[in-house]
Amino acid sequence: MKTQAVPVVSMNDGNTMPILGFGVWQIEEGKACEEALETALEAGYRHVDTAFDYRNEASVGRALGRSGIPREELFVTTKLWPGPDVEQVRVEMQKSLERLQMNFVDLYLIHVPIECYKKAWSVLESLKTEGKCRSIGVSNYTVERFERDRFFERTTTVPAVDQVEINVFNQRRDLAAYCNKKGFLLEAYRPLAGAQKLSNEVLKSIAKRAGKTVAQVMLRFLVQKGIAAIPKSATPERIRENINIFDFALDDEEMKKLESLHDDSYFSLPLPPPIRKIWY
Repeated sequence: MKTQAVPVVSMNDGNTMPILGFGVWQIEEGKACEEALETALEAGYRHVDTAFDYRNEASVGRALGRSGIPREELFVTTKLWPGPDVEQVRVEMQKSLERLQMNFVDLYLIHVPIECYKKAWSVLESLKTEGKCRSIGVSNYTVERFERDRFFERTTTVPAVDQVEINVFNQRRDLAAYCNKKGFLLEAYRPLAGAQKLSNEVLKSIAKRAGKTVAQVMLRFLVQKGIAAIPKSATPERIRENINIFDFALDDEEMKKLESLHDDSYFSLPLPPPIRKIWY
């Protein structure tokens, strides 16, 4: 099977990242995760997104190790689930590297906003300097959280990435404008809105015109906006389908129609609005 070539985007630290990756959230540790990742690698994915909290870093490490793909061709992200003990950041990073069977990761993220972020962030900066991670960033940070914490006044390194829920129904326009101003990339999890709106008539119409699936249109919308996306699936057909989005383009009218679908919906954790405003 012919593999797909995935374009890369440049980060503010000079490193690059494939704009489409393979997410393994909620894929069970062991055979299920390893087989899904093997299918993804065969299809052409080289960007893999995991996390300590996903409990499947070891499966990712085994599958990548067996693949025979040179390390320099891979882009691996994992995440720190922060706790009150900032001293544990370095320990947790080393544990992640051991599970992944790697000497470094390409991107290391603080998984959720925390009050002690300044100290944790300084450790991530040190880990980057030491070569344990090539780029550092955050996840689930909102404009309100960045501003409330005075993040950019209190740190010396701008995050390379903020990974948040983004899709055509929740385009995070305020955050997109903010990240553009501050100079960091947005990366989308839940780019397919949890497969909850695949019957939308606007999406179906555009997909029919393009000869693509609704999921492919949703992913194409994001990458045309320069937003990296990490769709997740354990189904081989869907895994292959999701990467097959670089042989077509959406025109200006179609992009406008898709932009009109924004309704601020969320498809991840059922958090109440006050907490969601802080985290998401």
